[in-house]
Amino acid sequence: MGDCESYLEARIFPLARSVTGSRSAMGGNMSISTAMHQEGPRVLPDPTTTACENSEVGATVPPRRAAPGQLLHRSRPSDVLISDWVRTDTDRFTLALDWPDSHPFHSPLHGRHAPSLIAETIRQAGRLVAHAEFAVPLDHHFLMRDLNYTIEPDRAHAAADGPPLLLDLTCSDIRRRGACLARMTCHMVITRGGQVVATGYGTLTSTSPATYRRLRGDRLTALPSVRLPAPVPPATVRRADPADVVLSPTREPLRWVLRADPANPALFARPNDHVPGMVLLEAVHQAAQAAVGPAGFYPASMRLCFDRYAEFGAPCVIEACPAADGEPGTVCLRVSARQGGQSVFSALITGIAVSA
Repeated sequence: MGDCESYLEARIFPLARSVTGSRSAMGGNMSISTAMHQEGPRVLPDPTTTACENSEVGATVPPRRAAPGQLLHRSRPSDVLISDWVRTDTDRFTLALDWPDSHPFHSPLHGRHAPSLIAETIRQAGRLVAHAEFAVPLDHHFLMRDLNYTIEPDRAHAAADGPPLLLDLTCSDIRRRGACLARMTCHMVITRGGQVVATGYGTLTSTSPATYRRLRGDRLTALPSVRLPAPVPPATVRRADPADVVLSPTREPLRWVLRADPANPALFARPNDHVPGMVLLEAVHQAAQAAVGPAGFYPASMRLCFDRYAEFGAPCVIEACPAADGEPGTVCLRVSARQGGQSVFSALITGIAVSA
């Protein structure tokens, strides 16, 4: 990571710091500079292309202030968390991050960066590299197999200033179906000023539209319900807006029914025929907060494995229970989801007690 960080510090960020303005002042992300792209212009996949042999045909991307939202599967500029990237080796990349000082969904937790912000960054980084560097067409579908992170709480304090955030991404277990990327695992290290803030990894698969249609069958046209069960009190899951709450209470204290507002752009960035994976991840965070109760709790690590899609139209039950896997001084819980008698996901989340 040192060589990558030195490269950016020496060639990129001095130019970036010469640009006046910020995300809030300019209505967008700070310009990083075109120096990252001196090796040649980038070519984006054609969104209408389904044949991977033609997936590199597209328009040259001009210099920009942020990674295009279409590559990250995010339509709102405020949700774009990556400002630029550079390939540093065959399957290794360094990404410049632009985390917002404030965000309606990824707001700081106990003065630290929200775990949801770090998880969303991991998700965006994998998709960006898949599209921009492995030429996955924009109309292909991604399936998250797992998503994992570890945060250094003492280095995760939210601050408006300080050294830039960098993400070092290494791809492994790369599998192709013909010329097209089918699957890979992304290992990531987020640093600020040379210190590790968080690490993470996840495995994603890419599926063509035709294969996805066969996979989903009649469920391809499924729609979310506009009538949602009542949420748990937002404060019990460290949320302020009821629209951000993804749990509905049941008669059992550590069991909830999943709820997700399709009008919430942070949860539903675009139309979907199943519950988005990031909704399920948020259910893990909220179930942990609800299980711990009023005591302050900051999630420091999570291991989340997806077993199948969570479908619309049927109850998805979320459960939490204490786990003995944590180290002394930590709180560890297992969170799971089941729908129709089948496992949707299982997760292990560990956190630290903090002053409320």
